[in-house]
Amino acid sequence: MSRQRTLEQMRAAAAWECVSTVKGRSYEKEYRALVTGAPADIQSNGLGQTLAFWNAKGKPKSGGDNAHAQLLRHTQVWLCQRLGLAANRDILEWIAKEADTNGYRRATAEAIGFLGWLKRFAEAELKEPDTGGEQA
Repeated sequence: MSRQRTLEQMRAAAAWECVSTVKGRSYEKEYRALVTGAPADIQSNGLGQTLAFWNAKGKPKSGGDNAHAQLLRHTQVWLCQRLGLAANRDILEWIAKEADTNGYRRATAEAIGFLGWLKRFAEAELKEPDTGGEQA
């Protein structure tokens, strides 16, 4: 018997896989902190600006293997899949050169929906970021 999965189930499954790939990595805590604020960052600054920030922070020093680069990759893969773009498509280039208003709105809504699941799973599965304060 075949059962069609809902969009929320697909988002949840993809988010679970993403969090699973980060678990145990050196940037696990930073990823969790970044994901926690990601939906609000998109609502405040816009999808394009938020993705561009992650892109800029993901390149230096580590060769693109850090929390920012990983979150950009995860979001890009999901958006490309949902928007019907090629899997290796640069989502920032698509936003800057091709997206119309409706496409941009759809991408924004989809990113926020996906990141909501990513946030939930990151909070449940990944180590908490250091608070900086000492415990007595």
